[in-house]
Amino acid sequence: MDVEHGGSKKQPSPPVGANSASTLLQLRDRLVAAQPVVLRASAVLATAVAAAVMALNVQSYTAVVAIVGTRPLTQTFTAKFRDTPAFVYFVIANAIAGVYNLAVLVLRRLLRRRTAGLVVHMLDMVIMALLATGASTAASMAELGKNGNLHARWNPICDKFSSFCSRGGIALVSSFIGVAFMLALNLLTAASNAPRPNVAGQ
Repeated sequence: MDVEHGGSKKQPSPPVGANSASTLLQLRDRLVAAQPVVLRASAVLATAVAAAVMALNVQSYTAVVAIVGTRPLTQTFTAKFRDTPAFVYFVIANAIAGVYNLAVLVLRRLLRRRTAGLVVHMLDMVIMALLATGASTAASMAELGKNGNLHARWNPICDKFSSFCSRGGIALVSSFIGVAFMLALNLLTAASNAPRPNVAGQ
């Protein structure tokens, strides 16, 4: 033992590379922890936009239906989402998804227990299925409104209600983006809850 200077040997300082690697690992952990919050906030925004755009989507069209003498008789037709059950379901599904994800974001500090996390994960899958069915149902009706059906003799309406169809398309795209965010969130949650294999020697 070296007691000539009255003290112990100086401990070697950690290499610079180790500190930078530790900082990168901490940054990676923070980014991974922030991913669910970002995905859920994006889902809130996408579903809220979809519900609002479809709920406020109204357009009127005036057409001449008859001519009496020299006087034309006109009638005003109005297209709105309440006239189609598929669009009503679409608005309800997106509104529920938006409110649910917003509530989870607000209460996320209270949902850190494992049991609460499993319940949220199951509800996430239910909300994703609700969104997917709502968007798919509305998309089928939108395709019918755009192209009609020759076999059933249903004429397309988007040539007369172009603004209504355009805004409906924006709402559909936003809803499908919300479905994609919910799918990514479910996959991320499933990956984080998956059991990790034990590595020999660790």
